[in-house]
Amino acid sequence: MSKDDYFVIVYKILAYLYSCLKSCESADLNYLKCDTDDFPIGISYWEYIFEHLLNDGYIEGIKLLSVMGKSTKSIRVTSGLRITPKGIDYLQNNSAMQKAKGFFKDLKEIIPGL
Repeated sequence: MSKDDYFVIVYKILAYLYSCLKSCESADLNYLKCDTDDFPIGISYWEYIFEHLLNDGYIEGIKLLSVMGKSTKSIRVTSGLRITPKGIDYLQNNSAMQKAKGFFKDLKEIIPGL
């Protein structure tokens, strides 16, 4: 696996959101941006990942809006971006997530400020 692998990115997003939930903190949308050291992927791949996380019921509190005249979508927070119970189960029990977890040495690589 590489740091731009789908399951590595998804693991990192869900682990971060789960950490935020447990610590009663809001997710930092500045951290959750594409084309950064933490998430070294392009915008269309980023939108694909968030669209599927939302549609599969793993996250809540956002909408993906099409922007007229642009090929990209805009992420709008509606009630606070959070992981769902289904997302927690996926994070903890899915074999692909466990493989992705092995990519990281510890949570400090995933979650800023730890």
